[in-house]
Amino acid sequence: MYQIAELAARHEALTMVDDCHATGFIGAEGRGTPALKQVEGKIDIVTGTFGKALGGAMGGFIAAKQAAVDLLRQRARPYLFSNALTPAVCGASLAAIAIARSDDGEARRTRIRDHARLFRSRMTAAGFELLPGEHPIIPVMLHEAPVAQKMATGLLEAGVLASGFFFPVVPKGKARIRTQMSAGLTTEQVEQAAAIFAEVGRKLGVI
Repeated sequence: MYQIAELAARHEALTMVDDCHATGFIGAEGRGTPALKQVEGKIDIVTGTFGKALGGAMGGFIAAKQAAVDLLRQRARPYLFSNALTPAVCGASLAAIAIARSDDGEARRTRIRDHARLFRSRMTAAGFELLPGEHPIIPVMLHEAPVAQKMATGLLEAGVLASGFFFPVVPKGKARIRTQMSAGLTTEQVEQAAAIFAEVGRKLGVI
């Protein structure tokens, strides 16, 4: 990311980071990918969401210089044709940001990372194909939409709520179950979820 930011600066280009899958639990104080990569001052536009780590409500944000924000307020169709966020959503999102920046927020991020490592380890040992990485959103690759649908149904019946993702949400042949780790889970619950995945996967012939 540093090299991209440097290249953009040399050519007077803008750099934008879509941080919807990072805001709140990646980087120092949960400030996202630019903080993780230590390039915050080199990124021109950052987009994020309040619908994931910051409380699961709705809406999102764009952080940029005032000129960019003013332009988007006049030209961005999703902004022009949407209602403003409710005071309750704004208040909850501000509270979530405060939690993310606190010592408790750091403890939660550590717990999420530990859960992700544990779940990845158990799922890989069971024989599942996972997209590589360290991110706490962990896609379990099943490739075919009917298989993902059957897997999601079997998991729900066994006590795990997990949605199948398939075309047109993801490319054809890339259907998956997308799992997300939470700081609210215990180690035992993560272990139990992986065991249920393995049980259902064996029944369906996935593993």
